[in-house]
Amino acid sequence: MCEPKDDRERKVMDYTYQDGRLQIRRNDDEKRPILQRLKRIEGQVRGLQAMVQEDRYCLDEVQQMNAITAAVREAALQLISDHLDASVNYAVRSKDQDGAVEEMIRVLRAALRQS
Repeated sequence: MCEPKDDRERKVMDYTYQDGRLQIRRNDDEKRPILQRLKRIEGQVRGLQAMVQEDRYCLDEVQQMNAITAAVREAALQLISDHLDASVNYAVRSKDQDGAVEEMIRVLRAALRQS
């Protein structure tokens, strides 16, 4: 049996499938970790702004930018993971594997464009 990496139970979020799109509806508990991550990123960006204002050493600024980029990438991976979980659940429940696969490919294609 494969256990989730972060020791949380895998729970598929509520979703609807309409017009060829899977729309996830997160409850407050499901939103909380993503929003916390985004708030940390917001703080990192404010820190970088202060570094630029203070004419900090370029390498320090670049390292902060790299940290922000990595944090945004991790937030995106969490969103993608949630979406793929819901897509697989949709495929199993609805027996619409084609629609679910198209949805997963659309999300992965968008994620790969970030690179």
